[in-house]
Amino acid sequence: MSFINHQAKRIHCKIVYYGPSLGGKTTNMQWVYNQVASQEKTDLFSLPTDVERTLFFDFLPLNVGEIRGFETRFHLYTVPGQVVYDSLRRPLIRGLDGVVFVADSQAERMEENIQALDNLQKNLEMQGYNLNEIPLVIQYNKRDLPNAMPVADLRTALNRFNAPDFEAMASQGKGVMESFKTVSKAILTVLKGGEL
Repeated sequence: MSFINHQAKRIHCKIVYYGPSLGGKTTNMQWVYNQVASQEKTDLFSLPTDVERTLFFDFLPLNVGEIRGFETRFHLYTVPGQVVYDSLRRPLIRGLDGVVFVADSQAERMEENIQALDNLQKNLEMQGYNLNEIPLVIQYNKRDLPNAMPVADLRTALNRFNAPDFEAMASQGKGVMESFKTVSKAILTVLKGGEL
C-alpha cells in the first residue's frame, strides 16, 4: 500500500526483492542502482552478515515522475533470505506495493525456492495481503550455471500465480531491469486506477 503524503504531494511505493539466501537479490539491487542516473537516487545502504550480503535491507528510492500531480518515488528493499531472519522479513514487507521474487535456478536450490515463496505468501497473509492481488514478478536467476533447471520446470514449481517471469543472470544484468520495470509498471497501473 503506497504511502501518500498530501502535503508534500508525494507518493512512495515500495518494491521488495524476496527469495532464498544468496539467490541474487542484492546483485539485482546493485545492478538497478548502477543503471539509475545519479540525480535520481540516494545512497544504497547495505548491512552485511557473515553468511549473506544483506541482513536487513538495501534502500533505493527512485523518482519516476508524477501521477495526478504527485511526485512518485520507488523504494527498493531486499529481505534476508535465511529462514533464521524470518522475523526481520515481516516489517520489511509491511506496506509493500510489489514483489520481485528472485529464484535460484540451480536444481539443488529448488526446495529453498519453494520454502521462500511459501514464506512470502504466509508473511503477506499474516498482514492481510493476498499475493494474487499484489504486483509480482518471478525471476529465474543464475541461468548461466551448468546445473540450472529448465525454465519450464521452474515455472511449474514456482509460478503458481501466473505472474510475469524472466530468465536472469543478475551478475551480468540480464533480466534485472526487465524484472524491475515490469513490477514498476504494474504498480503504476494500480496507482493510476486507484483513488488518491
